[in-house]
Amino acid sequence: MTQHPWGYSKENGPDRWHETYPLAKGNNQSPVAILTKDVFQDPVLLPWFTSYDPGASKTITNTGKTCRIAFDDTFDRSVLRGGPLPGIYRLRQLNIHWGSTDDKGSEHVVDATRYAGEIHVVHWYSKYSNYGDAVRKPDGVAILAILIQVEKTPKPEMKRILEEMSNIKAKGKEAPFQNFDPSILFPKNRSYWTYQGSFTTPSCEECVTWIILKEPIVVSEEQMEKFRSLSSKPADEPHCPLVDNWRPLQPLNNRMVRTPYQ
Repeated sequence: MTQHPWGYSKENGPDRWHETYPLAKGNNQSPVAILTKDVFQDPVLLPWFTSYDPGASKTITNTGKTCRIAFDDTFDRSVLRGGPLPGIYRLRQLNIHWGSTDDKGSEHVVDATRYAGEIHVVHWYSKYSNYGDAVRKPDGVAILAILIQVEKTPKPEMKRILEEMSNIKAKGKEAPFQNFDPSILFPKNRSYWTYQGSFTTPSCEECVTWIILKEPIVVSEEQMEKFRSLSSKPADEPHCPLVDNWRPLQPLNNRMVRTPYQ
């Protein structure tokens, strides 16, 4: 079956995804707006922990829709646990969403604030046989989301990723990306919001426990521009800036957004 080309333009953008991926019209879709006054403080929620092996990091790719870092997930070498999660989740990939300007780019919105970008660190529940199996289960995937804010100061930990941008300018370009521990990108504050949702890209499976970190990380304008310098087209086609690769808000419906009891 050929995958229908989806994207973020008028012709194939989020408003039309459901035509090919009916799950995109489901009741538990992501991203959502978080209203802090409506968040439930849940005493059963625990702190979360990661233990990542930098040696699991493999490649960095311009997919034409995002910048993706892939990790070796053949065994429990890099894992996320705790928080709202029932077990151990293996690190699989990291994707980044960003806007054409600093006032948009994040997928989740907090108290009407949309940030300049959002990093998704994707993990799957290792009790399932593989990633493909996990995405079919309601508790199969956990995504740690880090919001990006643009200010004057650069974030030195972003340097490793940004140094590769010139090697993956065009869609389909991939470069080796070894010895990287994504936890260097985490903010100091570990507090989070959590809810049950979906992938924010097709096929939009509703298998995701979201852990959204409350404290954004700060990057500089210059660092943000590096992401915007990527092209969404292959090298043999005219440069087309890869920007605004974020999905609009989806209805929360009857879901609850929770945070650990303070």
